[in-house]
Amino acid sequence: MRNNRRLRWAAIPIAATLSLVLAGCTQAQLNGFLPGFEEGQPPVTNNTERVAGLWVTSWIVLLIVGLITWGLTIWAVIAYRRRKGQTGLPVQLRYNMPIEIFYTVVPLILVLGFFAFTARDQAAIEARFDEPDVTIEVVAKQWAWDFNYVDEDVYSPGIQAQLDPNGEPGSIDQSVLPTLYLPVGKKIEIELESRDVIHSFWVVDFLYKKDMYPGKTNIMSVIPEREGTYAGKCAELCGEYHSLMLFNVEVVSEAEYEDYIQSLRDLGQEGQLSSEYDRNTNLPGTGAPELKEEH
Repeated sequence: MRNNRRLRWAAIPIAATLSLVLAGCTQAQLNGFLPGFEEGQPPVTNNTERVAGLWVTSWIVLLIVGLITWGLTIWAVIAYRRRKGQTGLPVQLRYNMPIEIFYTVVPLILVLGFFAFTARDQAAIEARFDEPDVTIEVVAKQWAWDFNYVDEDVYSPGIQAQLDPNGEPGSIDQSVLPTLYLPVGKKIEIELESRDVIHSFWVVDFLYKKDMYPGKTNIMSVIPEREGTYAGKCAELCGEYHSLMLFNVEVVSEAEYEDYIQSLRDLGQEGQLSSEYDRNTNLPGTGAPELKEEH
């Protein structure tokens, strides 16, 4: 009984301390220090909380497993160390069935659990909209981005990131970066294509990236939920100027989005940038070279 009372009295300050610490955490801390979370602001997209939840839960579980493993290791080192006066080898133990079952079953449960939760969240994130509000084709190229606004039949070609001559050494001129405009609160379907080699479309605050393969179309479905400017980059090493393959994403109101589309029309950028600009000419379906007979 005394032991139980002591445990209760010890648990009270521990619980109070944990409550105080957690209550003082910011949104960034509660979400594993991932980007895209600010106090009093909605998540950047409809998927960011799901991704952050999977990440935070995973590292908490693994942290607990690590602490237990290190604790048991240190305890075994201390409890079974060689003492003064002892000689020879300690008694060797083999075939401890309870322990062997434990260290086989517990990791199996952890692996299956991580797999199940990852598969569940991935299926939700990868689910396509039945009727997207906006369809945009993003085409990667060494070392920039082209954006086709499919529904509006306009396009925006991009160039490689340029250094800012008026800024700090090595700073990027943001005014000429390729910029993808998205209307807030709308179901966006992004078709991902590549003109040359493998690239990867990554908007940092979206907490999700997707690879882009020549000759294959990948789809990203997302609902932007907070207006703002978000940095994007290629996340797959794609050549000499990979580090300068940057872009921005502007999440704006529907009215601002319509104004931007109209500005592309005013520039004469109507139609779509097609595959005729692709560098790959030897993909399946493009035909084989003709052999000429020698006379």
